[in-house]
Amino acid sequence: MVNRQKLTEVIVRDAEPAEGRDYQIFDTEVRGFAVCIYRGGGRAFTLDYRYAGRQRRMTFGRWPEWSVSAARTRAKELRRDIDAGGDPLANRDALREAPRIADLIARYVDVHLTHLAKLNASDQRSMMEKFITPAWGRMLVTEVSAYDVELLLNKVAEGRARPSKQKPNNRARKLQGAKLTPVRANRVGEVVRKMFAYAVKWGWRDDNPATGFRRRMETPRERYLSQEEIACLATALDAAEDDRAAGIIRLCMLTGARVGEVRQARFEDFNLEHLSWTKPATTTKQRRVHRVPISDEAAAIVRQRRLAVVSGSPWLFPGDTPGQPVQEIRRFWARIQNEVAIPDVHIHDLRHTFASLLVSGGASLEMIGKLLGHSQMQTTQRYAHLMDSPLRAGVDAVANAFKPKPRLVHDADRPAAAASPPSRAGQRAGAKHLTVSGS
Repeated sequence: MVNRQKLTEVIVRDAEPAEGRDYQIFDTEVRGFAVCIYRGGGRAFTLDYRYAGRQRRMTFGRWPEWSVSAARTRAKELRRDIDAGGDPLANRDALREAPRIADLIARYVDVHLTHLAKLNASDQRSMMEKFITPAWGRMLVTEVSAYDVELLLNKVAEGRARPSKQKPNNRARKLQGAKLTPVRANRVGEVVRKMFAYAVKWGWRDDNPATGFRRRMETPRERYLSQEEIACLATALDAAEDDRAAGIIRLCMLTGARVGEVRQARFEDFNLEHLSWTKPATTTKQRRVHRVPISDEAAAIVRQRRLAVVSGSPWLFPGDTPGQPVQEIRRFWARIQNEVAIPDVHIHDLRHTFASLLVSGGASLEMIGKLLGHSQMQTTQRYAHLMDSPLRAGVDAVANAFKPKPRLVHDADRPAAAASPPSRAGQRAGAKHLTVSGS
């Protein structure tokens, strides 16, 4: 028989556990509301109800953390939800199983990063591990708001303190202050926006909180080598002992290719008869096959590498690990920087220098974009300001046309009565008294 009483603190406190079983004391005021007395002595409030023909029991609070009065109030709220057609137990289970940011990151890695270039995928994975997971890892996907996105990007833009690369001595390193990283914040924002776009697509939430996030100002890096620096760089590469690394730098300069594309170049990618280089989609940033013409000098490097590389190796620049291309040349480049006195020049600046030389040679932006493999025209627009020479010649022509013509006038100190023109000797003697006047 069902045990029914009006539940009070005294009844709940004095109820004795039964041997070998749990039992309930139902409340007479709220239908289905009860306290469950566990065989171990614990007590919890429950609500029994029927939904879609099934008997359900929901435990929602333990005594004494929940008082009888508070539990009865909560039971009434749940009962109203049930009478309206709801299933509170199913709602709680759905909330417990709702995807969290950690789940979104895991699926994003499986679905999206597998289609990106290796370096790009690694960079995005680093952003998620360093910034997104520590901030939101345990949050539900539906809990993240636009305000949370802004707070995260503000924190990323502020940067972080990092060890100084300058060593005052060999035993200690000074700590620099935080270096502002607005560009990094923009890249993190793009990753967050893409992640939540997938969340909307998968039905995990209805909106994207990162849509229209505030982008920080970015100042594109502009460092071009001068003709003198290019000559010094060529001399240093000719004298370098590491022919392999020197060849990579030369090919970067001669083709404008990214250093990763040059490192992973294969002999089969080059057609020396037609002087062309076909970069496979796996090595290009835009993930598309990119075919570009090459110069005789670049073709000569390929021929030299064919003689230097062990027979059977597919790589133009094989690495120290068998079957792999060169992995990095940072130490070699650091030595070259010191020799040529260009400490502020990155290897990628050779690509910019290649573009600047194309501009000075009269190449159009469309041609530059095709040679560099840009997928968007706005990327090539960064070189538009280098095409100012024809424009400057035009405005100089206008200025010359508008410039006043010089004319001769009489010296103000000479009497105006001297109306008769002076002789040639007089003109030469009085030349120093003439002034030039504009209109």
